[in-house]
Amino acid sequence: MVGKDSLRAEDLNLCFEKLMMVAGSGNGEKGVNSKVGVITEWKDIPVELLMQILSLVDDQTVITASGVCRGWRDAIYFGLARLSLSWCSKSMNNLVLSLVPKFVKLQTLILRQDKPQLEDNAVETIAKCCHELQILDLSKSFKLTDHSLYELALGCRDLTKLNISGCSAFSDNALAYLASFCRKLKVLNLCGCVRAASDTALQAIGQYCNQLQSLNLGWCDNVGDVGVTTLAYGCPDLRIVDLCGCVRITDDSVIALATRCPHLRSLGLYYCKNITDRAMYSLAHSKVNNRMWGSVKGGNDEDGLRTLNISQCTALTPSAVQAVCDSFPSLHTCSGRHSLIMSGCLNLTSVHCACAVHAHRAFTTFPHPAH
Repeated sequence: MVGKDSLRAEDLNLCFEKLMMVAGSGNGEKGVNSKVGVITEWKDIPVELLMQILSLVDDQTVITASGVCRGWRDAIYFGLARLSLSWCSKSMNNLVLSLVPKFVKLQTLILRQDKPQLEDNAVETIAKCCHELQILDLSKSFKLTDHSLYELALGCRDLTKLNISGCSAFSDNALAYLASFCRKLKVLNLCGCVRAASDTALQAIGQYCNQLQSLNLGWCDNVGDVGVTTLAYGCPDLRIVDLCGCVRITDDSVIALATRCPHLRSLGLYYCKNITDRAMYSLAHSKVNNRMWGSVKGGNDEDGLRTLNISQCTALTPSAVQAVCDSFPSLHTCSGRHSLIMSGCLNLTSVHCACAVHAHRAFTTFPHPAH
């Protein structure tokens, strides 16, 4: 077992003794009474208690603990729902091949890497063994090819959250194929997936992934209005959309999101140079439409944009941006609460949120002490 020697038997026994002393302190006994008897040895710990204890330690310790005894091994293999191997700086691929077939009940698997290690055979193993997987992080897996996405599509159809940011080798056809099978996706991170994130892929996502709530398309310069518009129409529950660096999109994309996604809370448009006042006024006007719809559906008047990044959108004018700021009280320009981000837009320095205006008025009306 990987890491088995890193925790000595003496250490385990010492931890066990301390655990029993703490657990039994309430009744003055060394052992702990359980529904099945008194806990005096490792093997006597109930599975429920064992899993609670393991939830408090790091994943390396969990892997080590699976080698303590057969009872623990079986309990961990069939009871563990979350596992992260991001701590593994070397041989992560071999570790996945060795461990994943044993952890058959995994729902969350984090394989984030600083240096690319994962290969297609590891992802193929995940797809064949972890059919209950819901959350998967493969970010920065530069070595993976389309084969990985095809395998995930067939083996992990219950995915709700997928992070493949930085996986630059994936194609849009493979991503479209994945979308057609993984229809429960709610969170999808495609940041830096320059080949996979295209209008073709977004059209598939809009058609099949209707529950999608969060999508990161940062620096995917093949994304255009056709893809974003289809996405907005097909995924009305979108709440977080990051289009930073998507240089091809225009006002049409923002208008589609503003009109078709009433729950939109965060929108990133950094360096989207083609965005003009028309998009801003559409966002501002969407608040009115959503408020009218919310009065029928029981919506909250405070719903609406909470974060907007328009940095480097140099075509925007103060009046248009101020209209957005006035429409959404949760957008702030005041110190410490910046949620309306306008870096690099020197012509927008006059835009202020309501609380910033009130603070300025209070400061200017406060009597200054005589010198």
